[in-house]
Amino acid sequence: MKSPRARIALALVAVWAGLILLHYPWRCLPYYWDEAGYYALAALDFYRKALLIPESTQKLGHTPLVPAFVGAAWRVLGLSPCRAREAMMLVAAATLVATYALGCRVAGRKVAAWSAALLAFSPLFFAQSSMLHIEIAPALFITLAVLALLPRPELSARDDPGKRMAAFALAASLAILSKETSVILLPVAWAFAWRARRELASTAPKARNVMLALAFPLAPLVAWAIYYHHATGFWTGNAEYLRYNLYSTLTPARVLLTLARRLYQLLIAGFDWILTVGALLGVWWERREQRARKGLPAPPSAAESGNAGQAASPEISLAQFASLDADLDEDAGSIGQKVRRALGEPEARAQPTEEQAKLSRDFLFLAGGLSTVYIVFHSLVGGAVLRRYLLPVFPVFYLGAVTLAWKLPRKIAQAICTLAAVYFVAAWFINPPYPFAFEDNLAYADFVRLHQQAASYLEEHSAGSRILTAWPATGELTVPFLGYVSKPLRAVPVDGFTPDDFSAVRQDAFDLLYLYSRKWEPASNWLARSPILERLQERYFNYAPEMRDEVLVARYRLKLVQQYERRGQWVRIYSK
Repeated sequence: MKSPRARIALALVAVWAGLILLHYPWRCLPYYWDEAGYYALAALDFYRKALLIPESTQKLGHTPLVPAFVGAAWRVLGLSPCRAREAMMLVAAATLVATYALGCRVAGRKVAAWSAALLAFSPLFFAQSSMLHIEIAPALFITLAVLALLPRPELSARDDPGKRMAAFALAASLAILSKETSVILLPVAWAFAWRARRELASTAPKARNVMLALAFPLAPLVAWAIYYHHATGFWTGNAEYLRYNLYSTLTPARVLLTLARRLYQLLIAGFDWILTVGALLGVWWERREQRARKGLPAPPSAAESGNAGQAASPEISLAQFASLDADLDEDAGSIGQKVRRALGEPEARAQPTEEQAKLSRDFLFLAGGLSTVYIVFHSLVGGAVLRRYLLPVFPVFYLGAVTLAWKLPRKIAQAICTLAAVYFVAAWFINPPYPFAFEDNLAYADFVRLHQQAASYLEEHSAGSRILTAWPATGELTVPFLGYVSKPLRAVPVDGFTPDDFSAVRQDAFDLLYLYSRKWEPASNWLARSPILERLQERYFNYAPEMRDEVLVARYRLKLVQQYERRGQWVRIYSK
């Protein structure tokens, strides 16, 4: 019989191989947007010179674990986008294995398997699994930190909180070294420890060691901040980075709007609403089952509450019908039993032990706390409201949602999870009818392939021409390491394609104009139907409509020489 460590290693290798196979068509794509702008170059600096603070790109203050990991992987596997993406898929595979392990501890194997599978299939996680961004690593280590905080019921007699807290300290420290904002997990851990203080005091003779372990993850963050300040003069980021991500975001209206977007991104976007609805139904079902077991009446429906004081309605709720039916036929059982009977399930579900119930409550406290602090923190901080910033809490959120949905009759819960899985896979390829970040699904791959085509055309036909375009195309054309060109081309940078961006561009400043879809704006854009939403976007999120091609053609006397389109995205190249 294999040891637990051997089984974990085999599971990790199997999941990693599965991810590589699923991602095979996109495994060797050149770097996309933020990958090209920071993370790949930071990893390259570590690969070449073992630099923790990059010199080939901006200094943003990010803790260095992920670029260092990719740089080290390049040392072993070879320098290429393929190897970088395979290394990130290893981290994603470990996250899925950790999610399964956490699920087995708090809810059993079926819930664990569904949670890990749904996380793997979710469009955001699937896309990010092979991307050189830093959010996957905190997702892994935060999941491991939660796992360390929760005891194993089968080993309750031999449970050692001191060892678990040491494991938590290590996992939380690695999360913070992966991304500095992961420090916000610590208040949740401290609140959990305060909530369980009596249990810890009774089982841990060295309570001071427990508290030290809970505070220890601050040490690597402080050490990094001191090192970064010594090297750059800033405690984090740089002047422009701080202005964009902190000073410009702290207005009440923007915070409230961002909070609404963050709630949408976690609870609804990417078909997450299916799991959210399933979780809410599970909570409702569990409460009515508890009332049925206690012989208490179910709460009145919304309609009944609204008619308080009026004549009694001839209609009755399901719970009331169940009560009346039980009076008429004592053997018929509750509505819940009838539903299970109709689904061919056992009429009486085995109730969890008090220890198991407490473990589930503790996990839901941690999952809810982490989701809350991530939503609130990223509503206050961050100029770009990217959904991937919430990715570190996706494992515990998905596991929590499936755990609650599993309160429903099994066949209903399985139907909800199956429906979610089908829609998640569809969302790899189907874009929403409103603006979203290409990196939220495989739209980023369409973007990269279009830019590969454009770069190949320009490399063959530009012949030293000055190419006016905006980031990230400027980097793609001038930095061969990014994987688009074999030698640098002459790019003339412009901030974007809005009227303000072109206001200072002279007729003689360029020879070719390289335009492309910088954001997803479908023809049936739901947000464009509301002038109020457009004004809010312009005022608080720097949205500005781009100049129409025909205006630019007339102003600069251009002619279209090449264009490419792919699933709603496009590239157009104009010449004089």
